[in-house]
Amino acid sequence: DSSTRSPWTGVSQFLPTTQKITQFAEGKDPRPNDFIVYVAGAFDLFHVGHLDFLEKARTEGDYLIVGLHTDSVVNRYKGRNYPIMNLHERVLSVLACKYVSEVVIGAPYSVTKDLMDHFKVGLVCHGTTPVMEDEDGFDPYE
Repeated sequence: DSSTRSPWTGVSQFLPTTQKITQFAEGKDPRPNDFIVYVAGAFDLFHVGHLDFLEKARTEGDYLIVGLHTDSVVNRYKGRNYPIMNLHERVLSVLACKYVSEVVIGAPYSVTKDLMDHFKVGLVCHGTTPVMEDEDGFDPYE
């Protein structure tokens, strides 16, 4: 249904490849004693506010993982004209940030215990933007 999707995410001629993604990635695994911080969001049209948030989140630990929501999830909580940049473009924008260690492409909207255990997350941070309930009606950061 085109009325529920952003008209902007389908026009990109960008073709993602693993080589393109690795060019932007830090490529380092966390060390055994690293304190891992997790944040998630759309990070659409990456700007100085995103940069400031990621810098502050990185000061909370040694390794910063950013979860990027899919285009359809962003559309659900931001509205029909969002996201402006598609998921692949947003991945490269976030990976280019020096504070980011790793990106979860298509991260779930809700932060689960399984996700935290899998990535050995010690702290989850969220910015000042309002948080919409998940589809099941629960707080995604509960």
